[in-house]
Amino acid sequence: MTQENEKIVSGFGFDEELSQELALRPKTLSEFVGQPRVAAQIDLLLSASRSRNSPADHILLSGPPGLGKTTLAMIIAAEMSAPIRITSGPAIQHAGDLASILSSLVEGEILFLDEIHRMSRPAEELLYLAMEDFRVDVIVGKGAGATAIPLELPHFTLVGATTRAGLLPSPLRDRFGFTAQLDFYSDEDLATIVRRSAGLLGVEIDTSAVEEIGSRSRGTPRVANRLLRRVRDYSQVHGTGAVTHANAMSALEMYEVDQIGLDRLDRAVLAALVHRFNGGPVGISTLAMAIGEEAETLESLAEPFLVRMGFIARTPRGRVATSAGWRHLGATPPASGVPGLFDTPPIDA
Repeated sequence: MTQENEKIVSGFGFDEELSQELALRPKTLSEFVGQPRVAAQIDLLLSASRSRNSPADHILLSGPPGLGKTTLAMIIAAEMSAPIRITSGPAIQHAGDLASILSSLVEGEILFLDEIHRMSRPAEELLYLAMEDFRVDVIVGKGAGATAIPLELPHFTLVGATTRAGLLPSPLRDRFGFTAQLDFYSDEDLATIVRRSAGLLGVEIDTSAVEEIGSRSRGTPRVANRLLRRVRDYSQVHGTGAVTHANAMSALEMYEVDQIGLDRLDRAVLAALVHRFNGGPVGISTLAMAIGEEAETLESLAEPFLVRMGFIARTPRGRVATSAGWRHLGATPPASGVPGLFDTPPIDA
């Protein structure tokens, strides 16, 4: 395992943008905005562990990107006064990679495994034993002469993060003592996050600008902080540095973020469905080809938000634009409804 594959929180290798992102993250549960249900559940779990003077149970954080899974892992380490080690599923391609990490942990350490669903199967099976019995079996030799040597591990807490909990095998999910499902944030919570981040960045900002940025952040704190930084840049170049509502509106228009958070890619997908394919249904590959993007890009970046907003629907015959999607583009839906939308029931596939 190299330092490129495994990152220890010590500040090396971070560029300026990432350093700013880290600085904006809350350090304790009391500073964490939003997710009140999850925050209360984690607080209870950690408080009980501290009272027993024992490491916390393993925790799985599940939810879309940008909702605070990495931040919560760091908060868990801070609340437990424990060191944290960060790695990711794609970086662990062999069981030996995971064994070297586990064998170097200290008592009570937090191991944060991001994108845990992308870990290789041999490493996954090794993790079962490590999580449950705090030991791993190291295989020495090959063939008939191979010998399994048990290696005892210190008691650690695994914090796994995934954007696709359904891809985790049941034996792995069942070994987590607590699973937290993170939800999208309300506009009010996002406005609070923008206001707090502006203070940390030393940016003077109007209340109306805070609310404008929050309402266009797609329910995601990461997006809110990114938009704040871009609005700050615009205000520094085209104004006095203070972020006004007018500056925020101009900056968001320049970066092609509309009133509800749709960006250029989102609108291109919706416009292609409505104007080129008369509302659909159309396959994702054909839709991607029509706007010059990869199908995987549409499925991971644009489609989730458009579906959540009710602008498109997924059906067995392809993607279709809903009446709300037509109206958002200022177009009139067909009198009989969106073609193909109600001929067959939508599915989540």
